[in-house]
Amino acid sequence: MAYEPGTTDCRVLIDSKAQIEAMLLNLAKLEHTEHIRQQLVGVYNQLEGLHELKRQRRSSALTAVT
Repeated sequence: MAYEPGTTDCRVLIDSKAQIEAMLLNLAKLEHTEHIRQQLVGVYNQLEGLHELKRQRRSSALTAVT
């Protein structure tokens, strides 16, 4: 996955999402983990929402400067 984080916050969010992706792949190998995986997907989506806000704010800030 190629990415260029714009800020330290974005880097933390990208790394956290990648860790959740790895957990989801590992848990998929185990029985009776559907509920846990659903919760992790929910957390992933919350992190993605935060990341999108950071991207929008950064984009707005860069646009305002130019």
